[in-house]
Amino acid sequence: MPYVTVKMLEGRTDEQKKALVEKVTEVVAETTGAPTEKVVVFIEDMKKNHYAVNGKLASEN
Repeated sequence: MPYVTVKMLEGRTDEQKKALVEKVTEVVAETTGAPTEKVVVFIEDMKKNHYAVNGKLASEN
């Protein structure tokens, strides 16, 4: 059973998340041979003040 975790900054709509998990499930099933009903996708929304690049919080941009 493949498990996939997607970490991304908060702000995506439920429709965007639905499209993402559908595509990820499809690709993982194709590449691993696992049936789609066995593919598990976790989405972790990260707050922009909990993520930094190059010494700057994402919330500063």
